[in-house]
Amino acid sequence: MLTKGALATLFAAQASAFPWVLDTIGQPRDYFGHQEKRQTQAGSAATCPNNPNHKGAVPISAKYPYCGAKNGLPGYQVCVNNLVPAKGDTAHYYTPPGPNDIRGPCPGINTAANHNFLSHDGITTFEELVDMQQNVYGVGYDLAVLLATLGVGLDGDPISGKLSIGCDASSRTTSPGLPGPELGLDGHNKFEGDTSLTRNDYFLDLDNGDNFSFNLTKYKRMSDVCKGSFDRKCMSDYRYERYQESLNWNGNFYFGPKSLLLFGAASFLYELFPSLGELGKPDQTTMDYFFKKEQLPPNWYSRVDPYTIPDVAIEIFAQYSAHPVPFGGNTGKPNSFVGIGDFGSAFSGNMFKGDAAGVACFLYQAATENVPSSLGGGSTVPLQSLEFGASKLNPLFGNSSSKLGSFGCPLNFNSA
Repeated sequence: MLTKGALATLFAAQASAFPWVLDTIGQPRDYFGHQEKRQTQAGSAATCPNNPNHKGAVPISAKYPYCGAKNGLPGYQVCVNNLVPAKGDTAHYYTPPGPNDIRGPCPGINTAANHNFLSHDGITTFEELVDMQQNVYGVGYDLAVLLATLGVGLDGDPISGKLSIGCDASSRTTSPGLPGPELGLDGHNKFEGDTSLTRNDYFLDLDNGDNFSFNLTKYKRMSDVCKGSFDRKCMSDYRYERYQESLNWNGNFYFGPKSLLLFGAASFLYELFPSLGELGKPDQTTMDYFFKKEQLPPNWYSRVDPYTIPDVAIEIFAQYSAHPVPFGGNTGKPNSFVGIGDFGSAFSGNMFKGDAAGVACFLYQAATENVPSSLGGGSTVPLQSLEFGASKLNPLFGNSSSKLGSFGCPLNFNSA
């Protein structure tokens, strides 16, 4: 990992290359809140749906235990014959969103909300996210905690643990006295970023800033590339194509190291979306259900063995290595790209080891360290979010007897 001094030096060096970064140097937290309000169109608080009938997720029960995860704690970790939704569990049958329900850029999360494994109105919590990932998709507890931590820490409220799965619902997620806004998962260059598989780049939709609505044209193009098999190779190829598209069309294209999360999300198409996960087929019919209907396919079973942080790190590294591209961004017009460091197996100036273990450690750092904006956007993350991330992840990465602990990742906020 780069030292904090090296990060600061690189931050200053990149400021001239990315003019908008200059606005963030040495400014107080409330200033960053003001800057975040650049996203003021379709995903704004003024246009965000508000359902007064907030009920929370429908919990599992003794009759319908799914993978046994509840209250944000580990479930069974090996989940056999887990039909989702279970026969007779009408509370988790598909219910389409109403006009007052929030949906966002993630089809897997939208699908879970449509089946009431998350709050149907789209205002969810850390515990709901951890439980849902295990019970619905067979995600391992470690990865479920990491993804929920990134979502709540970057786009929600680490004090209340609440998160909007789409637009800015700060009035319903923010704890009293904390600065805002909390943009939800629609917030640009936080969890969401350019080169999405099926969503617009934020700055390419000049009228609405819509980076969350399903784009059928992009989905059809992804389907053409995959030809009925949405496997690792297809995801690698299509992600590279989307990178080139953004580079050539989006003058404000930004691809920081946190964009590695997009490779992880792409792996869900072949590791989590098929019935039985990696044992199933990532075919066109399956993807149509998740992307076009945002509904679990009929007779659908979750993954049996848990999809863990080491697993997703392997997939991220494999996809990126197939088409290694530089981190950095355009400087106001298409094809004006300025890169950050080197690229390839060493990942941008050897910020972390060029292997799956290095990716896993970077994922930890992304959730627990205030990384400068020139390295992926983090200067706007408040201290509460960073401490929140460390409190959730240090027990996992600091356990020397676990696979994560064996990576030897340097821990932040050791006293947390």
